[in-house]
Amino acid sequence: MLVIIGVALLLGALVLAPPAVLALRRWSHQRDMEQVRPRAFTGQVGSVVTVSGVAVPGPAGPIESRLARHDCVWHGHEVLRHYWSLTQDSDTGERVRVRDCDSIADYASTERFGIVADPERRRDPMPVLVEPEDAALKGADLCLQRVVGRPQRGVPAPADDLLPRVKGRISGLFRGETIEFEYREWILRPGEPVVVTGLLELREGHPVITAPPDGRLRIEHGRPAEEPQAVGGTNALLLCGGAVVSACAGLLLTLAGA
Repeated sequence: MLVIIGVALLLGALVLAPPAVLALRRWSHQRDMEQVRPRAFTGQVGSVVTVSGVAVPGPAGPIESRLARHDCVWHGHEVLRHYWSLTQDSDTGERVRVRDCDSIADYASTERFGIVADPERRRDPMPVLVEPEDAALKGADLCLQRVVGRPQRGVPAPADDLLPRVKGRISGLFRGETIEFEYREWILRPGEPVVVTGLLELREGHPVITAPPDGRLRIEHGRPAEEPQAVGGTNALLLCGGAVVSACAGLLLTLAGA
């Protein structure tokens, strides 16, 4: 009788073993995804992924913002020209002067930065990388906003030390009745939470999130909404435990009844 029960338990362990191994592999992969392990993303090359974690410096280390000179992993700036514009009053029909503005320069950094689950417990020498070229960034910190008077030709405006730091082409600097210029800069600091959505590619064997061909890379400052905890780990442990217990009990009963 003990032999029959033992054989039945061994057969049960054989039945439980394949789904247990599969569940354990799925749980391990899901855990690596949550920990933003690069190896977990190699199977998703060519697809659009959404990854949440913490921003860290890329291979070149921390970078410095152009205007405010703050350490960051990404920065962007814009120069607005405030000017007087003539328009027609809808009530009187007369031409009146109104205040308006337009952008005459804008720039965003393109240096790669990394994304990890926890910068204090990094397990990989190189994190998953983000290539922020052509990125739409939401929620970055406005670290600088300064308004300076109109410069004269050949004479810099008082306290305007920012104009030489502007990167990229500046258009329409002296066009129209310029009143003043407004400098604004946004940064993403190391250690800040981000959610990145883009196309996953392999560059020199390493996963890099880039802008998809038909859209823009999306980077959002902050953490995603809390989701219910997956029960995959519990199921995997139960299946593995059941298979091991059945195998051990079956072996013992088979030997005892032999």
